[in-house]
Amino acid sequence: MYRARIARQGLRWPRDPLRSSRRGYVTDAEVDKARQYCIAQLRQSDYNSYIIRNLLPKSRQDAYDALRAFNLELVRLPELVSNPTIGQLRMQFWRDAVNNTFAGKPPKEPIMTLLYKVIQELNEAGGTPSSIKFWLLRLINTREKHMDNRPFASLATLEEYAENTYSTLMYSNLAALPMQSMHMDHLASHIGKACGIVAVLRGIPFLAASSAPVTSPSGTSVVGSGRNPVLLLPLDVMAETGLKEEDVYRQGPSADGFQDAVFKVATRANDHLITAREMLKNLRAGQNPGHEYEHQGEEQHEYPSAIPGDDETKKDLRRGFSVLLEGIPADDYLTRLEAQNFNPFTVKSSWKLPWRLWRAVKSQHI
Repeated sequence: MYRARIARQGLRWPRDPLRSSRRGYVTDAEVDKARQYCIAQLRQSDYNSYIIRNLLPKSRQDAYDALRAFNLELVRLPELVSNPTIGQLRMQFWRDAVNNTFAGKPPKEPIMTLLYKVIQELNEAGGTPSSIKFWLLRLINTREKHMDNRPFASLATLEEYAENTYSTLMYSNLAALPMQSMHMDHLASHIGKACGIVAVLRGIPFLAASSAPVTSPSGTSVVGSGRNPVLLLPLDVMAETGLKEEDVYRQGPSADGFQDAVFKVATRANDHLITAREMLKNLRAGQNPGHEYEHQGEEQHEYPSAIPGDDETKKDLRRGFSVLLEGIPADDYLTRLEAQNFNPFTVKSSWKLPWRLWRAVKSQHI
């Protein structure tokens, strides 16, 4: 919530030392409009996140809405542009928007307006908004690199992509709390990797089908406007199972080796969720998490040398648990995928997911 003075005056941008007469101004009405925009985007295009945001404490919802809506814009960008050059320009627009917002000069864009409000509150709470900026820029860079839907050379490459997208998004939510915890980052890394792998599996029925070409006002098809089908299963897994992508384009899920390949990829995602559950159990019991955090020491993953005590660790787990809720939709999808014999084309939406998320919040288990 705003302080009384801020509520009356709105959010003011810092003075520019080179042009002290220039001043930015973001009103409460603009923040509320931006909030409603982000919520509507999640409700329409990322329903899992929309359910999660409704289960979060109200103080956490603005950060979650802004960050998830931002990710959604990047995810659907390749489908909205007609050529790579335009795609790169749009990515640069978001990169500039992030840099300007953290510099106190947010563009008139709803997501950035809400993010700016989050930054202001984080500054007041003594947090470090620069951490969120780091994660958002890494997210942009990774999404830009994969705009062409390039194949993953290996399962390890897919995991790296998931770390730099979905795990990174979870790191940004932890930074918005604010929280700097090696154990929470470690949990977020595994759950984010599972979420990234699941996202690729969920996208198979859509991406493996050709898109209809764009038509001009006269009714003729625009040459080169249709999207060619792609299959993003790792190449090493496809080679191991004897799967050929052309067979999937022609035969769909009946292609030889298709369900075996999906099974192997889904198993890796499930392994990450199992690891996260075991770590959470061990940490709550005051034990070692089970293995070392592989990203410790990397930029933004540098922690105080002192090892946190059990009480402090348990406090972090309670305070940051809502960030880990992303693992519930991933686990729910993997369960439904297994029930369909690892055929993504026949997996239906889950009416149980809201109940599973509510139960996870109440029980504090993933």
